[in-house]
Amino acid sequence: MHTGRTVFAQLLEVVPFKHFEHLVNKYQANRWTRDFTAWSHFICMAYAQFTRREGLRDLIVCLNSQSTKLYHCGLRQRVSRSTLADANERRDSHLFEALGQRLIEIALDLYKDHDISLSLKEPLYAMDSTTIDLCLKLFPWADFRSTKAGIKAHTVIDLRGAIPVMLSITTGKISDVGQLDALRLPKGSIVVLDRGYVDFARLYRLVQRECSFVVRAKDNLSFNCHEAHAIDIQAGVYSDQTIVLTGERSKNVYPAPLRRVRFYDAVSCLELVFLTNRLDLSALTIAAIYKQRWQIELFFKWLKQNLNIQHFFGNSLNAVRSQIWIAVCTYLIALVAHHGLRTELSLRNFLHLVEVNMFEKITLAQMVDNALKDESFEELKSQVELF
Repeated sequence: MHTGRTVFAQLLEVVPFKHFEHLVNKYQANRWTRDFTAWSHFICMAYAQFTRREGLRDLIVCLNSQSTKLYHCGLRQRVSRSTLADANERRDSHLFEALGQRLIEIALDLYKDHDISLSLKEPLYAMDSTTIDLCLKLFPWADFRSTKAGIKAHTVIDLRGAIPVMLSITTGKISDVGQLDALRLPKGSIVVLDRGYVDFARLYRLVQRECSFVVRAKDNLSFNCHEAHAIDIQAGVYSDQTIVLTGERSKNVYPAPLRRVRFYDAVSCLELVFLTNRLDLSALTIAAIYKQRWQIELFFKWLKQNLNIQHFFGNSLNAVRSQIWIAVCTYLIALVAHHGLRTELSLRNFLHLVEVNMFEKITLAQMVDNALKDESFEELKSQVELF
């Protein structure tokens, strides 16, 4: 029988502790406290994510009920509600953002050879945002509509492993398209976008940085057909053209030719028009690339269903940013640990097992094996899921 560390402690081992201490010194995250350190703060908030606590009082009661077991994870004292609330308000959220960036690097290294079945040599990314509604009275700084508040999480994920490589948190009024200015991807990358990101000046700057894009076109596009390519109506390719823009402004800010593909999706019964600067790819490949954009929608849905990014433990911008970044860190910890097990069990079900076995002293592999011995898990193993 395993008599070593608890399941929760094994998950926390994914975090590079020496690097975390370096970040604590960099951001002086312990300068205002002696007892409730940044590591203790992270343990409490990671526990809240793994166990899906929805309130500060609920979290504190559950934490203190397991104080003897949390001691061996690094939480050496009982936690009061005011202490954790103050930490969420005062401790710089950039600490947890920097930790998230380090965990992103670890996850990317694990998934760098993951095949997304498009026969592409270039890395493929998807960019979009999700809005989180808030109460205007409690979050007045997040003014969004006349009667409610909201924030946006502008996100770029690497589609090789659904890994968020960029995350920017803004108020709900900030437009999506402006985030293209901050987009920094490796040379040769392809990013897939929805039509809310159609800004030809920004897209051309992306091309000048030696990146490619596939974006859904708007209905009012003005263009001239420079060359028509062969089509395949049976496969859904209704037109495939090389075009030049003729709009008064667009032709000046995007002087290069574009590829325009009109595609009919028989599954959703929708006719879609794509624009891309890739003139070398087939029309079906371009359509398949755009189809991958749906993965970021599933990513947002997965986070909201399985982690706590809609009920916040503090009302300031710093507290909200900290909680979202710790949720991302928790997701990445689970992703890295799940990858190492080489199991057929989905990431969602792995998290459910963690939740009910947090303080069991068994290895992660034993925990999964014990669950899969039950015949009721056969259906879960065969489910088609995002992760």
